[in-house]
Amino acid sequence: MADRVDAAVLRDAVDTTMKRYPYFCVRLREESGEFVFEDNPSPVVLFDSVHGVALNAKNSNYHMISFSYVDDWIVMDVFHGLTDGMGAYEVIRTLLYYYCSRRYNVTLSRQGIRTLEDEISLEEWECPVMKAENLPTPRRYEMPTALNPGVAANLPVEKYSTVYGITVAENEFMQFNRENGASPGTMVSLLLSRAIAKLFPDAQEIIRIILCVNQRKALHASLAHQSLVGGALLAYEKNLRHLSLRQQIQAYRNMVADQTTEENVLSGVASVVGLTKMLLSKNRHEERTGIAAYVDEMAVRTGTACVSYVGKANFQEAEKYVREFHVGSYNTTPITVQISAVNGKFTFDFIQKFHSPIYVNAFLKELEENGISYEFQTGMREELPHIVLPWNQELTTASQD
Repeated sequence: MADRVDAAVLRDAVDTTMKRYPYFCVRLREESGEFVFEDNPSPVVLFDSVHGVALNAKNSNYHMISFSYVDDWIVMDVFHGLTDGMGAYEVIRTLLYYYCSRRYNVTLSRQGIRTLEDEISLEEWECPVMKAENLPTPRRYEMPTALNPGVAANLPVEKYSTVYGITVAENEFMQFNRENGASPGTMVSLLLSRAIAKLFPDAQEIIRIILCVNQRKALHASLAHQSLVGGALLAYEKNLRHLSLRQQIQAYRNMVADQTTEENVLSGVASVVGLTKMLLSKNRHEERTGIAAYVDEMAVRTGTACVSYVGKANFQEAEKYVREFHVGSYNTTPITVQISAVNGKFTFDFIQKFHSPIYVNAFLKELEENGISYEFQTGMREELPHIVLPWNQELTTASQD
């Protein structure tokens, strides 16, 4: 934030915000062999440390969402199985609206902000995947294994991920995108692809970026709060490498357009439905976690890196009080780039399973060669909340945001 956090004002803002989002005030529990979210009337916690608390545990009042603060930082931790970036941004918009209104004694516009005055529609509450009918048959892809950046550079996988932050001016980066017919997500995906290819020009494995896709449009459920994220696979084929950057961008945009038709997105939804049914058919937790681990392994083989961008934050009039903004997440691929656009700045958070900045430095070189100025933050250890799972009372590192 622009100023030191006022704890009392933030406490009131958290309480008010969570009244607007009752579907996030839940506890995860086991019932007859199934896992369900049940209403949790206890207050959502606000902890005076950026380290936060374990989710679904006593210290978090058994919530799957929590807040913490220190100095001028506010942190929100949330279980990705509860929501995704789109849903999380809605909560942050509401929180900043209530917090900044009181903290700075100003009247802010409610436009584009969900507040207590709004009625919570069924579309916002209900799960569109549970209601989806006549989903297409899931598409089966036969694809070669993607280049693993850790293996390619002989980097050991570490217990904790390292985060490197890169900030560029929004107007400068958007002008660069417009000149090349790109969107921020496709441009970052391409620059990262080019950077990796220059490091390993003779690699036999394909460089493949997973660009996250919002499934709400295809499900006709723009207000849904659930975790609704698919992915478009962007392969940096050898025949693209001699083309101009603009031509490469067009190739990537064509891949995105082909994979984000309604039928193809719903095919991805159908795959998740099938996986969910398979998991529910297993009676033992060990079987379920084994399947989930296999899915994680498949993600590593499928993608060299993942790029996620939910769009401009649009914190509205409260945005001017936000000095810096970062997004963290667990990454199944060796590298995940979280893109955020807040208060006139793009931030690219490189989250990687190894400490070496080899790929970050190569990406920075791409920015330099294309005349894009930047600010760079040295790497720090990513801290994710722990989660207490219903079948295992030991703390487990969250495999979610």
